[in-house]
Amino acid sequence: MVVRSWREEPLTVLHAVGDLDVAGAPRLQAALDQVLASADPPKLVLDLTDVPFCDSVGLGVLVATHSHVRHAHGRFILVLAPGMISHLLTITNLDRHFETCSSLLEARAVLGAAA
Repeated sequence: MVVRSWREEPLTVLHAVGDLDVAGAPRLQAALDQVLASADPPKLVLDLTDVPFCDSVGLGVLVATHSHVRHAHGRFILVLAPGMISHLLTITNLDRHFETCSSLLEARAVLGAAA
């Protein structure tokens, strides 16, 4: 997994490419930890449109990040393409908890409007 991050005031964007599994999850977690340590309250967009697969370890990273951001009174938006991750969130009923958008442009607009 490759993770890039950049700042777009008032938010931080992370874009992940590759499988979010036991091998890739630590890379994403490290990038998220770095961003979360510097943002108060965090306004975070995680673009997973180039992530074709997510296992339970990857899902745990997403849930832990959601919990951290929520407790910090921030916002966390997942950008998802139709496919495995959207389906995984639905079948685990986590789609009710995560804020999602279908594009990075839409997520920017949502968080920009909330600024």
